[in-house]
Amino acid sequence: MASGNPFFDDLRSKPEVIDPPQSEDLMDISESSVNDPTQAALKPNVTVSSSVRELLECPVCLNAMYPPIHQCSNGHTLCSGCKPRVHNRCPTCRHELGNIRCLALEKVAASLELPCKYQSYGCMGIYPYYSKLKHESQCVFRPYNCPYAGSECTVMGDIPYLVAHLKDDHKVDMHNGSTFNHRYVKANPHEVENATWMLTVFSCFGQYFCLHFEAFQLGMAPVYIAFLRFMGDDNEAKNYSYSLEVGGNGRKMIWQGVPRSIRDSHRKVRDSFDGLIIQRNMALFFSGGDRKELKLRVTGRIWKEQ
Repeated sequence: MASGNPFFDDLRSKPEVIDPPQSEDLMDISESSVNDPTQAALKPNVTVSSSVRELLECPVCLNAMYPPIHQCSNGHTLCSGCKPRVHNRCPTCRHELGNIRCLALEKVAASLELPCKYQSYGCMGIYPYYSKLKHESQCVFRPYNCPYAGSECTVMGDIPYLVAHLKDDHKVDMHNGSTFNHRYVKANPHEVENATWMLTVFSCFGQYFCLHFEAFQLGMAPVYIAFLRFMGDDNEAKNYSYSLEVGGNGRKMIWQGVPRSIRDSHRKVRDSFDGLIIQRNMALFFSGGDRKELKLRVTGRIWKEQ
């Protein structure tokens, strides 16, 4: 919502994330407690009044403030990220900011303990103010991005929600079982630039997996790539393996790998070449005929490591 103040609105359009403080005298949190909500003290839910929350909110970017917290001579506060953007002028009273730190507010923040913002997804940990941001960036309960690669979908949610979203909104193919036999056809394979086929989702071993197949340019060479992603975190993905096979005319190529978590974006997996890569000439050879039409059959299976 616009504030009515064009000075504020212009700055809010460019939010900046500030890393939590590294000062040892403020807080000493073990790495395990930040990453693992089960290691965080499950204390009675701490209620922080809205007035305290407002005190710790930067008036420009509206993000939570972390040290150094700056203030003007009239006591108005500002986060360190926004200070250079306001040209050393207090955005509230327009007085010069100088280099005054609001140590009292920094100490108030250090005394707070707050629930993870992903509490509604199942995280029950309570975290000190200065480690909460780091925890939330790694929280195992944080929602996943939609794995659909055919559009810039911005939907986020837990796995059951995303499975329903893929089925209902993206109309993806849903299959039960750990083996597959897919045929990919393209009338003009010379139009290879960034062609993407429909995502396929497999349900097996009580989990969901996404099979991707697409064309892209590898340098100057047009290639096809197929790979599998796991709908869950990386530590769970490592419990599974998969194989892909493509061939024709008495030849075949086989790829075996570990599915990547959907925490890694589709583009990141593709650009790391972590999958079955087929050069266009080889794909057309596998297709047979006059090599004017792509007809690739990709088979594969998924299994759970013992």
